[in-house]
Amino acid sequence: MSTAAATLVHETLDNGVEFAADVLPSRRTVALCFRMLTGLVDEPDDLLGIGSIVEQTLSKGTENYTGQSLADAFDRLGAQWGSASGRQSTLVRVLCLPEFVSDVIELVAEMLCRPKFPDDACHVAVELAQQELKHLEDEPGDLLRVMVQRLTLGPILGRHPGGTAESLAAISPDAMRTHWQRTFHAGRLQVSAAGPVDTALITRQLAACFAGFGDAAPAGRDEVAFDFTPAREHRHKDLEQQYIGITLPGVSKGHDDYAVESVLLGVLSGGMSGRLFTEVREKQGLVYWVGAWHEQPRGKGIIHLGASTTPERCERTHETLLRELRRLGEDLTEQEVTRARDGLIAQFETEADLTRAHASSLSDDLFHFGRPIGRTPKLDALRAVTLGDAARFARSLPLDRLCTATLGTRSS
Repeated sequence: MSTAAATLVHETLDNGVEFAADVLPSRRTVALCFRMLTGLVDEPDDLLGIGSIVEQTLSKGTENYTGQSLADAFDRLGAQWGSASGRQSTLVRVLCLPEFVSDVIELVAEMLCRPKFPDDACHVAVELAQQELKHLEDEPGDLLRVMVQRLTLGPILGRHPGGTAESLAAISPDAMRTHWQRTFHAGRLQVSAAGPVDTALITRQLAACFAGFGDAAPAGRDEVAFDFTPAREHRHKDLEQQYIGITLPGVSKGHDDYAVESVLLGVLSGGMSGRLFTEVREKQGLVYWVGAWHEQPRGKGIIHLGASTTPERCERTHETLLRELRRLGEDLTEQEVTRARDGLIAQFETEADLTRAHASSLSDDLFHFGRPIGRTPKLDALRAVTLGDAARFARSLPLDRLCTATLGTRSS
């Protein structure tokens, strides 16, 4: 067992489960995050969407519980829980009282290790996925996101996790059981906990509950390679609004400039004082919505800009977004950088200080860095960002390497 800081614990158990804890004795609740390192990247093209359907069906019946009795068991503990699937992870998050941690681990282990995938529940999950895919056509913002991901992230990460009509039709209960058996095992499981936790008790419980759960060898920790290739794509759709998405390469969470990039995005899109809101919406009235953000697949980084406007204003909006990107390297002010930096610090000290946020952040540390990092280095990195840092980073943005996707009646 290693201690990364006074309150951080990190250990890999003999059964392959990786465990980390942020011990917070003064808290009244415990947050747990179970991250199975499997997601969209492990799905074959002919069964695209199966990972999300497996995640939604894990809780619908196990060897020892029906779906209803499992839900009732969580409710009796007063535990709040939910699951989600992504490109490289499947997550189960739980918030409970300290005295129920052992019971919660048993229930989550039951769900992850012994799902039965009842035929009727599997068929319902597939039908719901098919309905969501059809409904996607009525959600232009989601359609644009699918376009941007495909254009930016390549043939593996860029696929739509909701699948296709053909792939969903091919997903059967047997295919779901096979996918689970292939991709769910202890060597892919990372568990993080935050709160007034007894780490020795948790490690004993994890060792017992996940004993013999598939392969103990570490897996699912490799980067998924993709090359950012500049491209443009337009999809014609009869809409009253026009949707624009622009992406460019950013930095990974482990990069020295990650905090600098975060502050720069705060200058662009940090609330109603951000440049995009004031310059594109308030001064010129070009958009209904505009924003900038970033995302980080493991080992990579992408910067996003998005806007919705009218078809007549599409070209001007696109030009203005690019102008604001260029301006970042020309006329940043101390006031802007200070506002963005202080806003991020305030958010970190409030929302990110919730117990469940501690557990989620620790889970992200394991995913991105392979070890706990903790809050202090991240806060220190934010506090250290200067105007010079932000200006230097802004001037280094690869503005000649953009992906642009548009949805509506006009291409920009």
